[in-house]
Amino acid sequence: MLNNLRAALLVPDIRKRVLFVLGAFALFVFMIHVQIPDVNQAAWNQLLQGGAFYNLLGFLSGGALQKLSVIAMGITPYINASIIMQLMTVVLPQLEELAKKGGEEGRKKIGRYTRWLTIVLGTAQAFFMANLMHQRGVFIDPSIWFEVYAVVAMVAGTLFLMWLGEQITDKGIGNGVSLIIFIGIVLRYPQYVAQTYTSTTKGGESIANLIIYIVIAILVIVSIVFLYQGQRRIPVQQARRVVGRKMFAGRSTYIPLRLNNAGVISIIFAISLLLLPQQALQWFSRGGTVSHNFMGAVSNWVTLNFSPNSWLYNLVYFILVVVFTFFYSAVVLNTKDIADNLKKSGSFIPGIRPGQPTVDYINRILIRITTAAAIYLGLLAVLPGMLQRGLSVTTFYLGSTSLLIVVGVALDTITQIEARLAMRDYRGFIKR
Repeated sequence: MLNNLRAALLVPDIRKRVLFVLGAFALFVFMIHVQIPDVNQAAWNQLLQGGAFYNLLGFLSGGALQKLSVIAMGITPYINASIIMQLMTVVLPQLEELAKKGGEEGRKKIGRYTRWLTIVLGTAQAFFMANLMHQRGVFIDPSIWFEVYAVVAMVAGTLFLMWLGEQITDKGIGNGVSLIIFIGIVLRYPQYVAQTYTSTTKGGESIANLIIYIVIAILVIVSIVFLYQGQRRIPVQQARRVVGRKMFAGRSTYIPLRLNNAGVISIIFAISLLLLPQQALQWFSRGGTVSHNFMGAVSNWVTLNFSPNSWLYNLVYFILVVVFTFFYSAVVLNTKDIADNLKKSGSFIPGIRPGQPTVDYINRILIRITTAAAIYLGLLAVLPGMLQRGLSVTTFYLGSTSLLIVVGVALDTITQIEARLAMRDYRGFIKR
C-alpha cells in the first residue's frame, strides 16, 4: 500500500488530484470556523448538552455544529436525499426505468432530483434548528429576519459542501461526499487524543484499561477491513461462442457478492431512529399545557429507558441494525437482474438452471452472507459503547459508525489510486 502511494505521488496526474483533495480538505476546515454572527455561544452549548442526536451530527461534521458554523448541518441533508432517491428508484417504476434505461441523461436527471430534495430537506432541518435556537435565546438579534438569515446561511453551507464533494469526485480521487464525512470524523480525533493524554497524566484514566481499549479497537479495525474486503464468489461458466468460422471455448469467471452490501447505512438508519424521536420529544415537551406535560412525561420515560447505558436501548439498537442490513442489502442487490444478465450473455452457474432457479440459488447465498454481516454489524454497533463504559474510558470516543466510515472510505480511496496506477500502465503498453 505504501509503495502504491509513493508511486502515485510520482505520477503528475495523480499527484495533482491528491493535492486537489488536500486543498478541498483545507477549505472545509476553513469553513468550520466561519460562524454565524450574533449568537450566544454559551446558550448554544447548553442546548447541545441535552441532545445526543446533535452530538452525533457534530461528530460527523468535524465540530462545525458545536461552533455553529455556516456548515453546521454538514452534508447530512444531501446524504439523506441520496438514500431516499435510491430507495424511491426501487419503489417507483418511473425512476427505476429512468435509472436503468435512461443512460447518462437519466443519471443526470436523478442527480437533479437529488439536489432539489437536498434543498427541501436542508431547509426543513435548518428552519427547525433556527426556530429552536430563537426560542432558547441563542440568537442575540431577536428579530424574525435574523432567523431567516440563519436558515439561508445553513442551507447555503450544505449546498456548498455538496458542490465541494462533486468537485472532489470530478477532479480528485475517491467519492467526494464520503471524503468530506471522512475528514470531518478524522478532525475530531486529535482533540480526543489530547483530552485522553491530559486525563491520563492527571490520573483520570487507567493506563491498563486504556491499553486494553486501544488493543481491542485495533482488532475491531482489522475485522472491519476483512468485512469490507470479504466476498462470496459464485462460479460462472460462459457458453461456447461461434464468431465467423471460429469457435471460442467458454471461460470460467465468477460473481463477487460482497459480504457487507449495506455498508454503514444500516447503522446510520438505526441510530437515527433511536435518537431523533427522543430529541423531538424533548423539544415538544417544553411548555406548561396539558399536552406538553404529557409529552414531557413520555420524554422522561423514553430518556430513562432508552439511554445508551440501558439494556433496552442496546437490544433495540442491535435489532434495528440487523433488520436494516437485510433491507438495504435487498435494495442495492437485485438478484433477478443478475440472473437475467447471465441468461442474456449466455452464461450460467454450473449445476443451476437459468431463470428462476438461478435467482433462488443466489438468494440463498445472499441470505447466508447477509446474516453473518448483519450480526457482525449489530455487535459492532453496541459493543464499543459497552466496552468504553466497562473499561471506564471517558475521554476517547470510538464509535461504530465512525470506524466503518473511516475504514471504508480509506479502502475505497486506496483502491481507486491503485486502479489509476494500473490504468496508467495499460496506457503506456498501448502506446508502445
